Amino acid sequence: MATVPAKANWTRDELILAFNLYCKIPFGLIHLRNPEIIRLAKAIGRTPSSVSWKLANFARLDPSLKARNISGATHGAKAEVEIWREFNGNWDKLAFESERLAAALSDRELVTETLPEGKDKEALVRVRVNQGFFRAAVLAAYDFKCCLTGLAIPELLTASHIVPWSRDAANRTNPRNGLCLNALHDRAFDCGLITVTPELSVRVSRLVSANSGDRFGRIVLSKYDGARIRPASRFRPDPSFLRFHNQHVFRR
Repeated sequence: MATVPAKANWTRDELILAFNLYCKIPFGLIHLRNPEIIRLAKAIGRTPSSVSWKLANFARLDPSLKARNISGATHGAKAEVEIWREFNGNWDKLAFESERLAAALSDRELVTETLPEGKDKEALVRVRVNQGFFRAAVLAAYDFKCCLTGLAIPELLTASHIVPWSRDAANRTNPRNGLCLNALHDRAFDCGLITVTPELSVRVSRLVSANSGDRFGRIVLSKYDGARIRPASRFRPDPSFLRFHNQHVFRR
């Protein structure tokens, strides 16, 4: 009886696609019955079990999961370590490359909206694509819930940059530079009315309490002073990014 040849080793493109998916689905949904895992497996000619194990192997490398004694798989391949390091060494480049591969795999356009023609179009496409990747990765890291209030309506959730987009080009796409906040608290965080310490505690600016006549402000902002945010399941905020926000964005 003829035997079915084993599938060849994972290619770099396949590993990049797998890591892209690892970033976008909550850790608790990494299993072979997940429709997104099934879809990727079919597209690259692998089994859902193989893809889910590959994502679990990436999880073993995630410092956030190690800190919680959750390691996913207990072993993996050297190639997975290399892809992990490559992403973490240049999120902007690898996020875009992974999104480009995913778009080609499903025969869709990277950006569906109309963009102006010219020399800046390619740069605009990269920005839009990486913004989408950043949002997907940050929201998945917080299980699609606001880390402050627990709000779970996707349309009202934002992937907030800790170090502002304009201040650190190298970490614009790094999920560890993000918090999942609802639209109101995202705006308050962005303009420095609230901050989050490296210990994950919330601080509210005195500018909020100074406006004593604003009852709504006290209800939605001041009440959270001293509260702790809900930790991310992975890609936990880099403490150095939080310190930057404390020192340079927060309005004491």
